[in-house]
Order: sequence, then C-alpha cells, then structure tokens
Amino acid sequence: MEQDGREPTGGRYPSRFRRSGLKARHLHAHIVVVAWLALALAAATAQQTLPVARWLAIHLFLLGAATTAIVVWSEHFAVALLHARLPDERWSDARLAGVNLAVAGVLIGVWADRPVLTGAACALLVTAVAAHLVVLVRMGRGALGGRLAPVVGFYRAAAVALIVGAALGGLLATGHAGARNYTGLRLAHVHVTLLGWIGLPVLGTLFMLWPTVLGVRMAERTTKVAPWALALTGGGLLTTVVALAAGWRWAAVAGVGLYVAGVGVAVELFARTVRRRSPVSAAAAWMLGAAAGWLLAGTVADGAILAARQPAEAQEGVGSLVPVLLVGFVAQVLIGALTYLLPVVLASGPKERAALRAVLERGWAVRVVTLNAGVALLALPLPDPAGAAGMVSAAAAGAAFLVLTASVLVRGAHRAGEGGSSRRPVLLGTAAGAVLTVLAVLVANSGGDTSGPAVAADAGSGGSSAARTVDVTLSGMRVRPSRIEVTRGTTLRLEVTNKDAQRHDLKVEDGPATPLLARGDDHTLDLGPVTEDREAWCTLPGHRAAGMTLDIVVKGSTGEDADAHDGHASLADSAGLDLSGEFSGGWRPRDADLAPAPGGTVHKAELRAAHTTVEVAPGVRQQMWTFGGTAPGPTLRGKVGDVFEITLVNDDQGMGHGIDFHAGSLAPDRPMRTIQPGERLVYRFRAERAGAWLYHCSTAPMLQHIGNGMYGAVVIDPPGLKQVDREYVLVSSELYLGTPGSTAQVTKMREGTPDAWAFNGVAAQYAKRPLTAKAGERARFWVVAAGPGDGIAFHVVGTVFDTVYKEGAHLLKPDQPGGAQVLDLAPAQGGFVETTFPEPGHYSFVDHDMRHAESGAHGTVEVSE
Repeated sequence: MEQDGREPTGGRYPSRFRRSGLKARHLHAHIVVVAWLALALAAATAQQTLPVARWLAIHLFLLGAATTAIVVWSEHFAVALLHARLPDERWSDARLAGVNLAVAGVLIGVWADRPVLTGAACALLVTAVAAHLVVLVRMGRGALGGRLAPVVGFYRAAAVALIVGAALGGLLATGHAGARNYTGLRLAHVHVTLLGWIGLPVLGTLFMLWPTVLGVRMAERTTKVAPWALALTGGGLLTTVVALAAGWRWAAVAGVGLYVAGVGVAVELFARTVRRRSPVSAAAAWMLGAAAGWLLAGTVADGAILAARQPAEAQEGVGSLVPVLLVGFVAQVLIGALTYLLPVVLASGPKERAALRAVLERGWAVRVVTLNAGVALLALPLPDPAGAAGMVSAAAAGAAFLVLTASVLVRGAHRAGEGGSSRRPVLLGTAAGAVLTVLAVLVANSGGDTSGPAVAADAGSGGSSAARTVDVTLSGMRVRPSRIEVTRGTTLRLEVTNKDAQRHDLKVEDGPATPLLARGDDHTLDLGPVTEDREAWCTLPGHRAAGMTLDIVVKGSTGEDADAHDGHASLADSAGLDLSGEFSGGWRPRDADLAPAPGGTVHKAELRAAHTTVEVAPGVRQQMWTFGGTAPGPTLRGKVGDVFEITLVNDDQGMGHGIDFHAGSLAPDRPMRTIQPGERLVYRFRAERAGAWLYHCSTAPMLQHIGNGMYGAVVIDPPGLKQVDREYVLVSSELYLGTPGSTAQVTKMREGTPDAWAFNGVAAQYAKRPLTAKAGERARFWVVAAGPGDGIAFHVVGTVFDTVYKEGAHLLKPDQPGGAQVLDLAPAQGGFVETTFPEPGHYSFVDHDMRHAESGAHGTVEVSE
C-alpha cells in the first residue's frame, strides 16, 4: 500500500485482507459508523427542543462515529504499516462491541442523570480502549515493519489520549470534578479528546493516505517528518492537558504552540506532496486537504484564545471552536477517508471499485463547497443567523453523503451476505443495539412544550391564583436561588439569566426548559399554577451532579402564608448569592485590620440591637439582626485583667434581645437576660483569661439570633504578646437568606444548608477588596468561628504558619521546627496564627472546607514590594 502511492490492488496485504473475511467485518463496522452519524445529525437538528442536544450531537459524533472508525482503521492500518499478523477476529469484535456498548452507556447515563451508569460506562470504555492499545503495542513486537511504521505511534498515543479523556469525562459527568476545578478539567477533557484521540490518528494516517489518494509517490522526507510531528503534537498535547487541569495558563498556551508546530510540519510536507496530475479520488483529496487546513487554523485560534483570556472566559471561546473543528476537520476527514476507502474495502475488483466510487463522488464539488462554506460561517464572528445557516449548510452536505453511503453499504451488505453462515453477526448486533437504545432515549425525552404552563390550575383554588416572578441566575456552577418557596396554586414565572462564561440551561421537572444560554442570555419559563414540589437543574453533563439545581417547594394554599406576594420577589427572599457580580456603588468592605488594645483597664462600649439591611454579597441586600448596626458587631480588645462595661440598648421594636460574652465568667441570670424593646442593661465582666472569644445574643432561639447576625468577637491579648506588622480579625459565619424568622429560613438553619459562608459577615468581600500587606511583613490573623452550626479550617494559600494559638494556649511557636497549615475551630472557638509573606503576590485565605470556600468563605491578601 505504501510502495508507490497507488491503490492496493494486489500483493501480500490485500490478499490476506480478502481471505480473512475482514471485508465483511469492516462493512459491519461502517454500518455502525453511519448509524452514529445519522443519530448525531438527528440530535443536532433538535437543539431547540432538547436542552442537551448539542452535547448529545457532539458525543454521538465523536464517541460514536469517530471512535468506531478510528478503532477499526487504526488496527487495519497498523497491520499494513508494520506488516504484522492479523489480530484474532473474535477479540477484535469484542473490543469494538465493548467500545460501542460503552458509548451507549455514557449517552444514556448522562441523559438520564444516572451517575453510576455513566461511571460504569466510562470504565468499560477505558478498558476496551486499553485493550486496543495493548494490541497496537504487541503488533510492533516481532513485526517486519516498514517505512511508515512510526505512524503507528500516532495510534498508540491517541489511545492513551482517549483513556485520559474518558477518565476526565467521567469525573465531569458524575459531578466528581467539583465546581472549583470544573473549568480547567473541562478544557483539558476537550483538548485531549479532540486534539488527542481524534487529531493524532487522523494526522498520522494522512502521512500514508494523502499520497495514496493523490496517486503519487510518498515524499522521501516522510519517514523523518512523521516522528518529529508526533513528538511535537504529542508533547504539546501532554503539556496542554496537564497545564489546563492544574490551572497553569501560560504553560497551556506553550503546549498548544508545540501542537501547532507539529501540525505545521505535517501540513508543509503534505503541501509539497501535491503534483499536477489527477488524483485517484478528487473528492477525497479536496476534503482531506481542507480538513488539514481547518485543523491548523483551529489550533492557532485555540492558542490565541488561551493566551488572551482567563480560563473561565477562554472556555466560551474554545467552545466556539469545537463546532468548527468537529465539522471542518473531523467530519470532513471522516467523509473524505470513507469516500476513498469504502470502495477499496467493499469492491472485489477495479471495475466495481470505480462504480462504487462514482456513487460516492456524485456532486462532490457542490458538497465540498457547501460544507466548507458552512464551516466558515461557524468560524467567523457573525450574528447568530449566520451560525445557524452555517450549521444547516454543513448538515446538508453531511446528509447528502450519508444518503450516498447508505446506498453503497446496501450493495456491500447484499454481497457480504451471500453464503452468510460464515459471517459473524456481532458487529451488526452492536450497531442495532446502539441505534435502538439511543433512538429510544431521544424519543422518550423529546416531547413537551418548552414554554407553556407545566401544571394545570389547582381545582381547589377556584381558578384564581397569586402571581409571582422570580429572577434566577446561573453562575459559578450554581442556580441562584437554590430554593424557592411558593404557596399552593401560585402562578410562577422564572426569569432565567446566565451570568457564567460557559453555557447553561435550566430544565424544570415535568415542565419547560430554556435553550442553551450563552453569557448574558436570558429566557422566561412560565410554570403556570404550581401545586406540587418540583426540581429544576442544568442538563449539561455533570452540572446537575455538581450542584446546579433549584428546588421549588409548595406550602399551604394561596393566601395562607404571609410571605406570599405578587410581583418580583425581593433579593432577600429569592435572589441567592451571585459571587461573580459586583457590589453596589458606595459599598465598603468591613475593616479587618485589628487595632491594638486601648490604654486603661476599663473599657466601655454601647451596643444597640436593631434590624439593619446590609449588602451580604455582591448585589444582594438582606435584613440582619445586629449589634451596633453591623453583623458581626464591633470587635472589642483588651488585656488580661481588664474590665469591660457594655451597655446593651434594645432598639428593635419587634422582639427582645440579650447578650452573652464568652470572655467573662459570671452567673448568667441577670446580665444575660432578655430585655424588651426600649430597655437597656449594663453587662460588666472582667477578662481573666486570654483568647479570641465569641459574644452573641442570648435570647432563644439562639440559632436564629446568631444566624441572623447577632454575634461578634472579643480579643484578649496573651501576656507578652509580641508586636507584628499586621493584625487582622476574621469572624467566620454562615449566611441564610430570606425573611428573618420565616419558615423557609429556619428550615435552612435547622438543616444546616446556608446560602453562603462569610468572613466578617459578607461573602467574598475580601476577594473583591483584598487585604493588603508588604513582602517580608509578619502578619497575625485572629479568627473566631461564630457558626451557628459550622466551624472553620482557616488556611492561607502560599504560606506556612509558624505560630498557632488556639483556645488560650500555644500549639506552635516560632522557635519550634514544625509548621502548621490550618487553624481548625469548632463553632464558638477562637485563636490566632502568624506567618510572614515571603514575596509579593496574591495570597488567598480560605475555609479549607471547600464547600464553604467556594460559597463565600474566601478572600485575598495582596502583598506588594
């Protein structure tokens, strides 16, 4: 096949091909490929009615059609290139069947939101591809080899890439990637799958297939260029995937640059191979050439996007390249290769081969122009109608090829079926099973109006109901709010806006769904009168498992609950916390700098208990119960033996309040009693012990009073406390949105499901407005865990604590050789840690319970020269 670039009409390999029955097996495999392609086209045309259709179309195409074709032809070409023995037919069938069953399992598992099935299917795919890799490696042992034996290295590297891609895909689809690492792992998954599993074997095969299709001799430099191209593309891909997963942006850019260099080396060789003569298949030649051009252009654009944007923003740009590479590169290569290879596989002689090729090349010029014009429309930054037109144009060209291929396969199936007792049915059975399974999934989930009411009016409501509109945002792998309470019969309308860099949608259980929304897009969902609890979620793979859900909870009947109201819900009731936004104008962060203890031995202060509306997260205002107008209340500081005289004034007209200072030791009967609105008391205590202490409202139910903001810190310096360059005080707490004391809010408190976690009462405030320090300065962080239910594992990224003081005792001092990474505090505990910032940079501090950190308990210390 490699001697002079002409077609394989005789010789050792083709005769083995005919005798072995591979022709019938390859025919069956191509039926599987065509089936996957047909289903991919069906899913692509259903994007307006199936929220996950875009994902499904891509994976039907890549995991189904392209993977089947690559597994078949990489084994086929490896035998030819290495002059190796044919693998055992039964095990080849088993591997291919395993791949297709795994693909069907992944598609069904993701679609039906069955993480166990998805994980099992990913494991099966890894196993099947690993077996395929073992076969490719064993072929090289003892084989005669040939001039293009190094090309098999592309197939082996591609198999490794799919194993990595399947593992990453399993983590993403089952929700194990986590919101914090999701973007990097998703980008890594896209690159290793598209550029690795698909790109590498296609590029390697073109070294052999390109001159064969042109009908020319292979360039002498091919045996030297192919290993260089593999080293550059393989090394670049490895660098890119590791860097993206680790969050190393510029290393990822460098990796893509290496990959581009490898593709460029190959394309330059292909261009030199072209001669002024008629190719064996003009259609195949034009398609393969155009595909190589789109691969080069796409990877250059990919590197530019990663260089110009942060990962969250780059995700959207890279996502826009996926359709271009899928259609312009992958689909075009697949169509071009099948146009040339199908007649070779199916025909029994030159005359029949020419007849089959003539069928596949009908109208090829128009189809090539139509397909590539569609890709150009997808690639250019044009308004949406252009992109839709591009997809329609490309799909039309693909559909035309499928029609022609079907007619050719029908002829081949008829011939292969003659004397059918010797033909193995396993591949046809796999094809039928995959087609029927995925088709059943499509049909079962394709119905339903995407905009109309989901539930009829409740008969008990008399045909009338209250109306409520709730603003819902999709951001940071969360739906905000995550819970909406409505009275039975309320007509509910959701105004859904995507504020994330990546696409999302929202599907309501047994109800309407939005289309895929790009950043800034919005869509209205009318649920009609709501009479039962329902759930909504993002349908993209892994997003629901990662926490993108919304609970719609029904309580009572319309008019029964005082919280029910018409119009837009207030932010405090339903908006949740969107930490990606900005705080309102005039907002200032809570000052975390801790002043030294004042002089004197008696410290007097007045604290007024009142309801105060404050901004608790970017753009979110919430009514809080406060001491002194802030949540937490003012921080008090003194030394051992100092006396504190605190006057509590109850300015709250609706309820009684009290106060409890943990730093004092005295009978609680009188100083901690509840005082009614307008009353005042004097709370006097002596601080006889050092530590970081909590104070809070002493009125029952304390869960609600603390949870709504009535807490603060008292710092009592240990004797001999050394001076440091910076001192900060951070009080950790949970945030519960909603009307204070309402059923919804109290339920969240009792279940321990806050809307966010915060330092000093405001989620993510120190991420927006970092604390400041200078390199070489020694800093002390006083931390108090206010709860009411959760403690904290305080950690500063990039530093090691050399001093740890917890609950009145040093656990670590600077003169000791050890270090510490976390100050762990249960609710109501306190202490401090010390560290020195070694160099300029941005040092994040977090609650190392990552659920808390990702939901607001994080900030930054900006360290300058």
